[in-house]
Amino acid sequence: MERQVKFIEVGPRDGFQSVKGDMIPTQLKLEIMERLLDAGALDVYTVPIGMKKSRPGTLLRVMCAPADREGLCALLFRHTTTLGVRECALRRHVLQRQCLTLDTPLGPVRQKRALGHGVDRQKYEFDDLAAIARERGIGLRQAAQLLDSPGGQ
Repeated sequence: MERQVKFIEVGPRDGFQSVKGDMIPTQLKLEIMERLLDAGALDVYTVPIGMKKSRPGTLLRVMCAPADREGLCALLFRHTTTLGVRECALRRHVLQRQCLTLDTPLGPVRQKRALGHGVDRQKYEFDDLAAIARERGIGLRQAAQLLDSPGGQ
């Protein structure tokens, strides 16, 4: 399945690296990223980059649906010191996704399934797998093996 997405980004010199010459604290960067995700961004991440004069910098990149672009840009302007936001359009190819809840002897476990382009794969929801592993004092791999065993499902 093909979907159109936009990348919008704020570079270090545009307001994500510093506030009046001081480094933006990590907690503030995380808060901005969380707000973007809560506002509908499909993905938000940072990229370490080298700027002119070999200065280190951080690029903030936001992937979003075209319809969400304006609101996310407004959020970037409001919560960073940026004077500009760059944008580019891309096509995004995605698999169809399903989330099932399996009733197992170990309790209900969510399983994510991805289909399309000749692919059919599934994996257990990390949080559910981690809960089983903690309860039994085993690793994640062993928890998945328990679920995959004949008595596990």
